[in-house]
Amino acid sequence: MPGDVVVLSGGLDSTVCMALAAESGSPPLALSFDYGQRHRAELDHAAGVAGHYRSEHLVVRLDTSAWGGSSLTDRARPVPLNGAGPGIPTTYVPARNSIFLAVGLGVAEARDLDAVWIGVNAIDYSGYPDCRPEFVDAFRRVAETGQRRGVEGHPVAIRSPLIERTKGEIVRLGLELGAPLELTWSCYLDGEHPCGRCDACLLRSRGFTEVGVADPAGA
Repeated sequence: MPGDVVVLSGGLDSTVCMALAAESGSPPLALSFDYGQRHRAELDHAAGVAGHYRSEHLVVRLDTSAWGGSSLTDRARPVPLNGAGPGIPTTYVPARNSIFLAVGLGVAEARDLDAVWIGVNAIDYSGYPDCRPEFVDAFRRVAETGQRRGVEGHPVAIRSPLIERTKGEIVRLGLELGAPLELTWSCYLDGEHPCGRCDACLLRSRGFTEVGVADPAGA
């Protein structure tokens, strides 16, 4: 039986979360989303990470492009390159982490699992409002008040262990844990190789530069 649920995109942060959750000894259940994102390459990388940990890989399909609002789901809107600029960037996907956590809580309750792990980060990040501590705290209240387990006094926990770490600290932690960082994909664009210019690529590069090691994925 899996230990906990990990929201696994196939990127750096979620893979380090996977490594942390796996320390309990039970393979976590890997939960990924095919949500109409242009960078669907991340799903293949998520499958590779799940395979590394011998985890069940549950992929939930939904089409957020049906309501739009993001350059990650609307191919007519360009992904910002060489710096996203001030404010919340166009790569923000409305309600994405709300959906991910809601489904994660449902899976955890249905499978009688105790926690949902999510790799949101509020230090080296793109400024998304659903990556902040207050957002995660709000969802903890949802788990306490909106689920049977919660009203019975043992709510599903939400774990966000990377939320106050820099990208460099996340890279260092991943290396210490032996996380398969070589299997990860962080780029917002689909292709054979990461673009190296989108915000996700730039943040990732900053993390490896901070630690002083080469990116094993060649990003």
